Amino acid sequence: MPKKKQDVQKTVQRVIELVRRQGDKALIDFSKKFDGVRLTAKTIRIPLSRIKSAARRVEPDLIKSLEACARRIQDFHWQEKKHITQSWTYSKDGVRLGQIYNPVDSVGLYIPGGRFSYLSTLLMTAIPARLAGVPRIVAVTPPARVSDDLLAAAHIAGVEEMYQVGGPAGIAALAVGTPMIKKVDLIVGPGNALVTEAKRQLFGEVGIDLLAGPSELVVLADASAPASFIAADLAAQAEHDPDARGILISTSRDLVKRVKDLLPKESVKQIQLIFQPDMMTAMLLANEFAGEHVELMVERPQTCLDVMKKGGTFFINEWSPAVMGDYWAGPSHVLPTGRSARFGSGLSVMTFYRRSSLVEISSAAFKKGWPSAIRLAEAEGLKQHAQSLKVRTTGDL
Repeated sequence: MPKKKQDVQKTVQRVIELVRRQGDKALIDFSKKFDGVRLTAKTIRIPLSRIKSAARRVEPDLIKSLEACARRIQDFHWQEKKHITQSWTYSKDGVRLGQIYNPVDSVGLYIPGGRFSYLSTLLMTAIPARLAGVPRIVAVTPPARVSDDLLAAAHIAGVEEMYQVGGPAGIAALAVGTPMIKKVDLIVGPGNALVTEAKRQLFGEVGIDLLAGPSELVVLADASAPASFIAADLAAQAEHDPDARGILISTSRDLVKRVKDLLPKESVKQIQLIFQPDMMTAMLLANEFAGEHVELMVERPQTCLDVMKKGGTFFINEWSPAVMGDYWAGPSHVLPTGRSARFGSGLSVMTFYRRSSLVEISSAAFKKGWPSAIRLAEAEGLKQHAQSLKVRTTGDL
């Protein structure tokens, strides 16, 4: 596995080139080399019958839990859809303007493998896409992580097209297409450094949701917060991978000490503990971290939101841990990392929409507005732009 950024870039570039040239053969070779799984062109795709029947092979209590979480995710994103995707127009002085929303034609969901099986990520990406009305939803995941549990989650989320390919090769297959995997218009979902680099290199040829880095949690706490809750939440964050990090900013020196004493030894290197006695300064510091997950364990969390504007998801009070957001709360857990919450947002129904502006100008409104437009075109030196306006007034090219 390449470590240096330059090595990652070169490795991913090579993978993408091979997938372009060799198609399914490259996917088969990579699966054998990196996953230890022997595939054929016919077995790259997971049969729909296997997806539909997976629930019968899974423990009933897991199915109930998957369904409960799916309902929460669906309820939240249905409310979101009602509020943000309404097409609209208005008319003034002979001009009708507006915006219209249409879902993308196809989306590829990347479901990570690695050390864990991310059933929740499948729900958190597929359900918003389905609610947006995306006609074709495709999921890819490393073959070593294909399980009945994951397939049951796919069935509950409404995914019927699924392929057992992972890593940058899976991203490349979705972006450029192979004989077996038809390319998509948008790729969403988190992954390791190689997956993220593949998304970066292929952006433009395909749309992407965000460039996800290591997961992160920022906890802002005062003396009222339970130390055991905070320690457990920070340890859970560290569990994602060795590069994940957790940060506690507290106005209580005693709380910081108690949290430190409670942290598991294996998590300590990934956790930063900060004592800041002034609450306003603590809030401003937490805001600058712009965390993927931000827990507000303070007596008056709402006042924090008046100051803190940067965060993927804000979790308010000690009964709202980030882990509930990973599974059950409702909003997608695919969130901006690496301080990108300063300018970016998490995955949502809106991720899967194309927004188009609408312009309809009457002849009378054109005659009123074209002198201003042509003056700007001439100032910019764009003669043909000006001619496009003149021809409508003189009739001559």
